[in-house]
Amino acid sequence: MSLLKYEIFNKVAEIGSFTRAGEILGLTQSAVSHAVSSLEKELGFPLIHRSKSGLKLTNDGQTILNAMRQVLQAEELLKQEAANINGVTSGTVKIGTFSSISSKWMPILIKKMEQNYPGIRIELREGDYYEIEQMLIDGEIDCGFLNGTYSNQFHFKPLFRDRLLCIVSSSSPLYLKESIDIEEVELEPFILTSYSGMNDVMTILELNNVKPTIRFELYDETGIVSMVEHGLGISILPELVLKTLPPKVRAIPLKQNCYRTIGLATKQKLSPATKIFIEVLMKWLSSNEKTSQIEYTKEI
Repeated sequence: MSLLKYEIFNKVAEIGSFTRAGEILGLTQSAVSHAVSSLEKELGFPLIHRSKSGLKLTNDGQTILNAMRQVLQAEELLKQEAANINGVTSGTVKIGTFSSISSKWMPILIKKMEQNYPGIRIELREGDYYEIEQMLIDGEIDCGFLNGTYSNQFHFKPLFRDRLLCIVSSSSPLYLKESIDIEEVELEPFILTSYSGMNDVMTILELNNVKPTIRFELYDETGIVSMVEHGLGISILPELVLKTLPPKVRAIPLKQNCYRTIGLATKQKLSPATKIFIEVLMKWLSSNEKTSQIEYTKEI
């Protein structure tokens, strides 16, 4: 068995397609299929269920994938450590991120990494909090932005507190208020974010014993803002996603001064490239004026 076969199988499992995995790795679809079949023959059991609806890992395939990822991670760490000893900064950092971080932060951070550390390649995997945490546990990423974690498998480093604001349209009786008591949320239909994992909005509603009439549950914050714009309800969203709002839609502070805490979750053992990314992230956070309105911590 070879590391190349491990890499091919890992990419097929990650992408869910032989053809697309081949395109990314610079291989033909038949070469990818042959590598996986050869690996199955060497191991003595099937790794993938193939059907007209697509492919899915077998239970044995998922188990062996986790072990293979540990081998690939060890190889990547070895390469980075060797390059570091030789005074060369190189490697790959795989980062889990959600939509607001992807759109507001990552373009700037990637640009800074390319300018200062061109030998380091950044790979992004987007998901909700639960999916990012699972990617960390499964070894698919090196670090990931989360709103907290209960897992002791990796380290969580708080970065900043992002205010939660009430979003209302001009048709709402709350529109002209300077601040909104969270209990007033019960007065109108509510549009709830539906991502899995630790749901910040549900948490603050439960803590304050508020039971809104939930009209819709949506994953995308843009869709929630659009629903509010059309007078279909009100919502509570993080300030980071609300830099631009449609006309006649306001983001109003809550009297209870509610926040979500965003941080970076990492493996216990950091690669040199991951350490550099964290250094760039922290330096940017501490110096960027655009984040000055967000209270963040330098504890890391």
